[in-house]
Amino acid sequence: MDSFIIKGPSKISGCAEISGSKNSALPIIFSTILTEQKCEIKNVPQLSDIKSSFDILSYIGKNCFYSLNTFISDEKHRLKTEAPYDMVRKMRASVLVSGPLLARFGHVKFAMPGGCAIGVRPIDIHLDGFKKMGANIEFEQGYVILKAKKLKPTSLSLKFPSVGATENLMMAAAITNGCTIINNAAKEPEIVDLARVLNLMGAKIEGAGTDRVKINGCKKLKGFNYKVMSDRIEAGTFLILCAACGGELEVKNINPEIISILIEKLKESGAELVIEKDCIKIKSPKKIKPVSISTGPYPEFPTDLQAQWMAYMCLAKGSSNIIESIFENRFMHAAELMRMGADIKIKHNKAIINGVDKLIGAPVMASDLRAGAALLIGAAAAFGESIVKRIYHIDRGYEKIEEKMRAIGVNIKRIKE
Repeated sequence: MDSFIIKGPSKISGCAEISGSKNSALPIIFSTILTEQKCEIKNVPQLSDIKSSFDILSYIGKNCFYSLNTFISDEKHRLKTEAPYDMVRKMRASVLVSGPLLARFGHVKFAMPGGCAIGVRPIDIHLDGFKKMGANIEFEQGYVILKAKKLKPTSLSLKFPSVGATENLMMAAAITNGCTIINNAAKEPEIVDLARVLNLMGAKIEGAGTDRVKINGCKKLKGFNYKVMSDRIEAGTFLILCAACGGELEVKNINPEIISILIEKLKESGAELVIEKDCIKIKSPKKIKPVSISTGPYPEFPTDLQAQWMAYMCLAKGSSNIIESIFENRFMHAAELMRMGADIKIKHNKAIINGVDKLIGAPVMASDLRAGAALLIGAAAAFGESIVKRIYHIDRGYEKIEEKMRAIGVNIKRIKE
């Protein structure tokens, strides 16, 4: 099992090139199930989660190729409609096989998905939507079985704007003849990216990026060629890294509009930012001001940057609060940051962070993907040596993270244990 050794404190300088978005690439990869024609997806990051999606698609019968950030798939034979536990347990997003397989073949059997230890994250919103579209739902020894001779277009309302459910239902509706409307839909930029792909395939989708998405589906969808958007969470992580460690950084290949809330909070904390068309330049604060945040669905502060923000606020001159409104167990990184000397108190879904003069290197352990990113930030800013263990979590969502961090001034190396 790999670990990172980081010797701090770091001084950041240079440029970070942002990779393609994991959270956009995964649903787009699963959308290839909707057609037997060739699909080519560019700017796909090299991550363990992408490898997991490759394995699932290969298992069900898709002919897949993945190299140099390009994912290609086509189809030679009829697909299987079952996704086994040993594959699905590795990644939460694997539930996205269910919508395309159900809509295209009328049947799917998939294991309850796994992923990070940041809460229950039930799939009931997905299932409620499929039921509204006419699917029959059964549960059998840890598996969900969905059946429908033919899904029907409908109007439905999500009880929470779930990104995964919005994506799953959009894909199912895209190959369901007629008009389906999703109310209280997720508005994340990754939803817009998926809608562009489904439109290229022949569906007609309006309202992606708003809380009301209208999908005019068709019986047969075609292949596509598409470049995935850049990863806003990776961009945010590098901006926070620079602000916490000190220095200046140019973050390239990112649309600043999709992380406007983070830019606003960084400015409040004392950082200086220059915003260009597809680039953000940041100069770290001379003195970090405490800034409180509350996570929420887009365009509010992303839960996927909450842990990184906590690591940053550990070094602020004063007290700040973080309210986590999305996931119930997403403060597991707090205890690890405290091993570095952070002063954090947790009360239910609220974290109270009292800034300290400095963090001290320590052995720590990543509990999930974004917690791992927070520990990298803390370790890079800390005095002395830190060992970050269980970095397979980090490899799920950050492409070549140690190479990118090393290039901008962080003393980091990967070790095999």
